[in-house]
Amino acid sequence: MVSGKRLADIGYRAFSASMMLLTMYGGYLCAVRGYRYWEKEKQLKLATENQNSEIMKD
Repeated sequence: MVSGKRLADIGYRAFSASMMLLTMYGGYLCAVRGYRYWEKEKQLKLATENQNSEIMKD
């Protein structure tokens, strides 16, 4: 039979591991969102520059 102290230790480790995984997953989601935002801004800037150069040609 597992003692109360041992059970509490296992529960604490499981909880800590799950919080660590959630933190890492949250960091991943944040990084992906930041990357997509940066790429979108770059594409919008490029589209604006292309549009301005086409207007200047006319």
